[in-house]
Parts: sequence; structure tokens; C-alpha cells
Amino acid sequence: MMLFVAFSAVIVPFIFLVLLRMSALKGMIISAFIVTFLGIFVWGMQGHVILASMLQGTHKTLTILYILFGALVLLNTLRQTGAVTRINEGFKKISGDMRVQVIIVAFLFGSLIEGASGFGTPAMVTAPLMVALGIRPMIAVVTALIADSVAVSFGAVGTPVLVGLSTLNDADSSLFQATAERITTLDLLSGIFIPIILIATLIIFFGKTNKLKSIVEMIPWLACIGFIYVASSFAYAFLFGPEFVAILGSLTGLIVAVVTASKGWLLPKNEWKDGFDDSYAPTKSEHDMPLLTAWAPYLMVVILLLLTRTVPLIKDFTTQVLDLSWNQILGFETISSDWEFLYSPGTILLLSALFAILIQRKSFKDLSQASVESLNTIKTTGITLVATLVMVHVFINSGINTSDLISMPEYIAENMSKYLGPIWLFVAPFLGALGSFITGSATVSTLTFSPIQLNIAQSIGAEPYTVLAAQIIGAAAGNMICVHNVVAVCAVVNMPGKEGSVIRKTLGPALLYCLLVGLSAYIITSIFF
Repeated sequence: MMLFVAFSAVIVPFIFLVLLRMSALKGMIISAFIVTFLGIFVWGMQGHVILASMLQGTHKTLTILYILFGALVLLNTLRQTGAVTRINEGFKKISGDMRVQVIIVAFLFGSLIEGASGFGTPAMVTAPLMVALGIRPMIAVVTALIADSVAVSFGAVGTPVLVGLSTLNDADSSLFQATAERITTLDLLSGIFIPIILIATLIIFFGKTNKLKSIVEMIPWLACIGFIYVASSFAYAFLFGPEFVAILGSLTGLIVAVVTASKGWLLPKNEWKDGFDDSYAPTKSEHDMPLLTAWAPYLMVVILLLLTRTVPLIKDFTTQVLDLSWNQILGFETISSDWEFLYSPGTILLLSALFAILIQRKSFKDLSQASVESLNTIKTTGITLVATLVMVHVFINSGINTSDLISMPEYIAENMSKYLGPIWLFVAPFLGALGSFITGSATVSTLTFSPIQLNIAQSIGAEPYTVLAAQIIGAAAGNMICVHNVVAVCAVVNMPGKEGSVIRKTLGPALLYCLLVGLSAYIITSIFF
């Protein structure tokens, strides 16, 4: 009974969104009520804890909506200036094949943004960009979410490793380094397949004819890109530690992908275009905008993200000035919500939109029009996100109760370890994914479950770095199906009510990635430990 209640934050949204195909607006409001009810009457949570969790969820919603708004303003501004059209022309010169474009934009460019920013920003940026390039919204959302996976293990300059493992007793630089190395080692056998899984999902769900042929003929190039990404990440982890793995790995992959695709190396001669929107008709540019000028605002996003996260002076300024964080909500030390306004990706995206107006020599009316369009797109999303995040924080904060019970996530983990200990190498990534699915964050998933994962590893005699690495990669895989990520990305492409359909398409790749990680952990442990 108690285990069922603990799992309610997983089971209830899955039933409403995936099985009953409700919109996230309805499904998550009902889910929030049910989980809150169970938290009060079964778990013994008091009213002021519930209220604090609701306030925490509402505050965090504002932080996400701000990022959504920034991503949309940037994209809509670039549409107004004609930069998107120019970017589209540039892609056609590299390759008119949609499969190639998805890999370059969603997987590699998205991974670059993930390495600099994290927090769901990549999919919010790449999905609307792909729509602007003529790709159907559903395809853009699904591929953006699947693509934002491998890089999530290292997230914003190593945050899932550095912060996610920070609560462990032995947390120090050697632990972080060893875990980072083990993550990239496991990904040599699992993450390498993500480009293939991404394109296979694209073709299986959205292809019209010759699906098998359309997948098989791309495998040489996809395998090459996957290998370059994970092999370079492996080298960077050993050389530099966890901070720059995602950034440098994606840049390396991006260079190789652009060069090989433009020359047609390892690629089929026919171009796959089944996923392009039939109604899409790109307009001609009013002037011949240089490609670098068109891309400059996105490059500015990456530069500003890197500066604010790696330069101590700038980081201190952006995190301390205009800090809208809410700490110790209603007096609870463990209930808080961060919002460093200048440090937020939302601010960086808005500054990049302003930069676009200046460098592309356009009117500020374009920026104001883009802002109005963006507000209209996200105005109903807030309710869905509030409901989702209230449910999440009731779940996380359930350890504050009158029944002397541990929190729901800890209860789940302890019971899973009790019954599944002998096969834990296979289970560990699924627990990580479960944490991300509920909390919406690979870092929070690892913060929550890494102590339990380490204890289990020690009790069953498993190599601890391998288990911790499996936890982190599993948490990255869970990013594909995380409810509030799905809600946010659907919002930026103006596709509300389709969240369940998206999760049904991303669930398979997420589970497959976890399975591959479990197999990788077992193989490596069997050979080396």
C-alpha cells in the first residue's frame, strides 16, 4: 500500500497523460490533487508543508516560464529579421536531408547548449528552431527531447556530477573525476547509439515509405557521429574532468558532422524529407544576410552562458545581483527555490535577441512584436507547469511529515534495492530515470538517489563509480520523458495538449538507453572488476 502511494507521482501522471491521453493541463491538475491528498492523509504531511511546497512549485514555474519566454523571443525575433530563412538556406547547402539536419541541430547544437546551460534549455531552443526550418512540430519536440540526453550527464558545466554527488560523504575532486571517467566509459557502449536511436525513432513514427532502408542507409554516418562524440567526450573527461565534456564533445562532433555532411561522406545520395511540413514555404531573404550574422545570436547565447558559468567575476556578479531566490519558504530550511535573474538562461536569451536586432540592423519593433507573440504562446502553459511542479515538490518534501516516514523517493529506492539488489547494475539507471521523470532534473535525481545508490553498491560488492555513473546516465535518459520538460517544449512550438503523445514516442528510447547503460555496466564490471 505505502509503496503504491510513494509511486503515485509516477503512476498517476502516466495513467492520465499516456494511457488516457489527457492533455497535460487536465492530467497534471488532477495528478497534483491526488498526490497532495495522499501526501496529507497517508504520508502525514501537514498543511503548512503542503502550502510551502505549492509556493515552491509556483516560484519555480516562474523561473521556467522566463526561460521559455526568452527562447521564444529569440526565435521570433530571428524570424522577423529574416535570419531563420538564411539559416535554413545554410542548412540546405550542407544537406537537404532532414535526418542530417536533426542530428546537427537537435543532437550536436543542442548538446552544446546543454553543456553551457542545462535546465531544459536545449530542447526549448532547438525545437522551435527546427519548426522554423520547416520540420513538423511533433517531430521537432520528439527529436529535441531524445537528443537532449547524452550531454545531460554533464549538463551545465558538470553540474549533475559536481552538484549531484556533492552530498556523498566522500565527495571530493577524485570522486567527481572517477565518476566522470566512468560515465564516458559506459557511454562508449551505450551513448554511441543515441544518434541511431534518434533517427530510427524519427523514421519509425514519421516516415512514409521504405522505413527500414531509410534507417539502415544512415547507420554508417550516424555511427561515425556517435563514435566521435562519445570518444572525444571520453578523452575530455580524462584530460579536463566533468566541467567541459558536453561542450567540447559537441563542438568536436559538430565540426565532423558539418564537414562530412557537406561532402556527402558516409551518407546516402537520396535526401529524406518525409518529416517536413507540407505547408512550409520559406520566404526569400530581402537581403543577402551573411550566414555568420544570422547565426551570431545563437553563438552569443553559447558565449554568454560560458562566461557566466566559468568566469568567477562574472559568475559572482550574475548570481548575487538581482537574486530573486526564495529561501526557507515558510520557515522550512529544506524548501527553497533559486532564481538568480541575471544568471538565468532566460536573461541570456533575451540579451541575444537584442543583440540580433543590433547586429542584423533591424527595427526594435521586430523585438517588441516577437515579445508579444511569445507571451501569447506561453500564457496558458503556466497553469500546467504550476500543477506539475506542485506535485513534484509535494513528492520531494514528503519526508517532512508527522508519521515518521522517510520521503516518497527514498521509500521507492529502499524497496527497489530490497527486492532487486542482485541485478542492481541493470536497475541503477532506471532509478535515475525515474528520478528525472518525476523531478524534471538529472541533478535533483542524482542528489536524491546517489546516497542510496552508493549504499547499495557497497552492500552488494559492486564497483561504486560504475553504479554512480549508471545513476547519472539514467537520470539523463529520464530527461526525454520528464513531464515538465515535455510541457515546456510543447509550449514553445504552440502544441498544447499533445504531451501524452510525445511521451509515448520518447518512452521507448529512454528505456532503451537505460537498458544499454545497464548492459554496459554489467560488461565493464565483468571484464575489469
